[in-house]
Amino acid sequence: MKADTVTGIVKKYVDSQAVITSDDSTSYKNLKQIVKSHDTQVVKTEDLPKILPWMNIAIGNVKRLLLDTHYQLKKEYLQYYLNEFCYKFNRRYFGEKLFDRLVMVAVRYPTDFKSRVYNRSLCG
Repeated sequence: MKADTVTGIVKKYVDSQAVITSDDSTSYKNLKQIVKSHDTQVVKTEDLPKILPWMNIAIGNVKRLLLDTHYQLKKEYLQYYLNEFCYKFNRRYFGEKLFDRLVMVAVRYPTDFKSRVYNRSLCG
């Protein structure tokens, strides 16, 4: 990604008091001006599994989900599939309580059904 793209996304979605630690990519060169603190780290390839052990597992799992279960998916539905994966991944330790929690969320969630049916390009 270009630095301007990253800067725009961070301005829109990240609090200005955030502390960010990232790699030393040139895409992140303007982040110091937007957030409270931006620290960079250069990590050797062989040390990545020690520092970010869940990252490779999560990326691998979402790839498998999309390639196996949801193959031939349409671009307009991709965000829905990623949201589903994040929801399941963040609740992987709920065990038997998962269904009960899902029902509670479904009952409390205020839907905007009409826009979701008639305007499929909007995800979220």
